[in-house]
Amino acid sequence: MPKNESLTGPSPFSTLTLRRGTSRGLSEQLRQLIEQAIGEGRLQPGARLPSCRDLAAQLGVARGTVRASYDMLVEGQFLQARRAAGTFVSALLPLKPAGANTERLLLEGAEEYDAAPLTFQMGIPASDAFPAKVWLRILQRHARMQASRAASYPDPRGSVALRQALVAYLAVARGLRCQADQIIITSGYAGAMGLIGLAMDFQGKTAWLEDPGFWVARRAVEALRVTPVSVPVDAEGLQVEAGIARAPDAAFALVTPGQQAPLGMTMSLVRRHELLNWASREQRWIIEDDYLGELQPGNRAAPALAALDSEGRVLHIGTFSKTLTPQLRLGFMVVPPALTSRFSEICALLSPASSGLLHNAVAEFLREGHFMRHLRRMKRVYHERLEQMIAALHPHFPDLQRAGLAVIVRLPAGTPDEAIAQQAVEWGMAPSPLSIWYQQADQRGAGLVLGAAHLPREGYARSAERLKALVDAQVISL
Repeated sequence: MPKNESLTGPSPFSTLTLRRGTSRGLSEQLRQLIEQAIGEGRLQPGARLPSCRDLAAQLGVARGTVRASYDMLVEGQFLQARRAAGTFVSALLPLKPAGANTERLLLEGAEEYDAAPLTFQMGIPASDAFPAKVWLRILQRHARMQASRAASYPDPRGSVALRQALVAYLAVARGLRCQADQIIITSGYAGAMGLIGLAMDFQGKTAWLEDPGFWVARRAVEALRVTPVSVPVDAEGLQVEAGIARAPDAAFALVTPGQQAPLGMTMSLVRRHELLNWASREQRWIIEDDYLGELQPGNRAAPALAALDSEGRVLHIGTFSKTLTPQLRLGFMVVPPALTSRFSEICALLSPASSGLLHNAVAEFLREGHFMRHLRRMKRVYHERLEQMIAALHPHFPDLQRAGLAVIVRLPAGTPDEAIAQQAVEWGMAPSPLSIWYQQADQRGAGLVLGAAHLPREGYARSAERLKALVDAQVISL
């Protein structure tokens, strides 16, 4: 059995463990362990490493073994050798090439699901602003109530209590008039798109998608075997006339009218009527991704596009992932009256809603006014954090664009923003590269989209400095 040799010195070197008698030499093992410690942040940029003599003595290996590891890390730009001063972790670590998993990493903001949120990460709410005590009290009460009831199958469309609570909430907050039988509880945005794919005859057809627009939506449309057609946006939102010119036979348009993703503008009333008139005239459909709902910036959020729909052409998608927590995997869809039977059948046969216990707890959270109070608080918190973030970024990035609940840092053309975003994860940051939001390569802009939800302990200043260092290293090499 190979003998384990563990370093007993202070952290982080106390975690280093070498194995004798394996196929990998001790120098290579040590190199990988130190590189891992740097990547995980246990060895911070600028940290001084032990001398070769000291580390060799603590590990019980030859000094040359440690020297060989250090040399490999210096060659790989992870370490800097400063002669008599010693060996230090590089202030600017080498960029990793953007791999095939870049988009998945940037969707979740970390390499693995269930990872802690990172600075600048998009698509997550401020967890520190969540009223956890109130929520847990309600959830526990409903858990006890369900345990005392006779078992039965819940409504596949979702809890009646939650659907009724949403009828009242949507009328007040989104200006949307509907009935409970039009509402279907889903497993978030993805669940809604999956239901649409099952219920609607869209395969083999084309669809308008905003350009730039949410790249996950583009992938979802392609998974439905629909051809996405990029339609440019301007200050008023989707350019409807451009959509008609590019794909007059499109089966539907997928839009983010409340807050365009990623540029942040609200679709103008004129464009909303143009889009609704097109759908009514051509008997097409509109899928409204209302991903932020009432959390749109400003004193009063713009009403939902579906609130203006008098012809029953809009399928409205909402989610609790951005307002409560993505851990719930909970969203909803409001379908036109003519489609309620079709969607209800699909739910019952192929995609029933999730836990009724969870639905009823959220319903009470809405009915008792906790949800609206929570949203008001979050809007204040996000406003404060956006101001702090802009103040920290502006000295380093003068070309900033406020984009709703995010900030866009514009970068020189050709800057490899995907590589920068990939490397930023190693520094505890998860900016989204602007380039992946574009469909048309010739229109693709370089930049970083930064969310303001997660406030780092040390504030935004240090993260802004790190981001600037990463960008400068790439711009200089252009």
